[in-house]
Amino acid sequence: MTVRQKLEIIQKLLGLTQTKLAERFGVSFAAFNSWWTGKSTPRPKMQAAIEQLFLEVTGQKIISSEQLNAKKRILRQKSSEHKSVVAEILDNPDIRDQFILKLTYHTNRIEGNTLTEPDTAAILFDNAALPDKTLTEQLEAKNHQAALNYLFDYILKNGAIDENLILKLHAILMNGILGDAGQYRRHAVRITGSNLPTVNYLKIPDFMPALAKEAAQITKDVIALTAKIHSQFEQIHPFSDGNGRIGRLLTQAMLLKANFAPAIIRQEQKQLYYTYLYKAQTKNDHSQLEDFLCDAIMDGFKILERA
Repeated sequence: MTVRQKLEIIQKLLGLTQTKLAERFGVSFAAFNSWWTGKSTPRPKMQAAIEQLFLEVTGQKIISSEQLNAKKRILRQKSSEHKSVVAEILDNPDIRDQFILKLTYHTNRIEGNTLTEPDTAAILFDNAALPDKTLTEQLEAKNHQAALNYLFDYILKNGAIDENLILKLHAILMNGILGDAGQYRRHAVRITGSNLPTVNYLKIPDFMPALAKEAAQITKDVIALTAKIHSQFEQIHPFSDGNGRIGRLLTQAMLLKANFAPAIIRQEQKQLYYTYLYKAQTKNDHSQLEDFLCDAIMDGFKILERA
């Protein structure tokens, strides 16, 4: 495969312009464009960097257990430095608002919502009504804010992670948007852009209690468990809509319960996230998804610590 072909795949999966890709590699646009057009060949060091990113975005990168465990140790140390992450969030309005904004904007954007981050902030904190945006998109923002506020309070009060929490979060998230908000789907669905089969809707009431019970387990490796539960939840796809957002809210619930910061899964990393999720679901290899979550949780700790 040529350098150009690898760069095209990287660009498609990351959704970056050539200018942004040049910045990613730390070179000028002129140098990058020269690689793109075949007028020059990257030096060996840059070829290695391109190959590494290519393997990463296509789900072929091997994550060593040493590398992953090192990240987890750092996160456990971060966790130990905070008596109660959720209490700290609620006691500091600036931190709480940053989490609500970032989590709401990115999770909705991943699902195709066109609100910008400033749009989202205006709706969440100024109760603005934007005439150039649909009511549904604006409701998605307000409802996600309400779901997060409910979740923060619920975890603070030591609420259990169970099936009732999942259904409650869906009822809040899809209030005024879906007629079956807070209820499991009663029909077949397909995961957009994937050939992955979902669970037969008749079996969802059997699958979900077991998944919720596993999600509530106390474990030394909450990141591994969170990655496993997230991949399983998304494949079950229990709702007619809102599965991605509820799956990520469940992820936040599990992390907060274990005194970790919420994971900031950024919309710019959507294709990477999907690639790692699909690999976890089809290959039973959660290493890249775990590694991705580690980085996303570290972003959450940066918000918590105002870094």
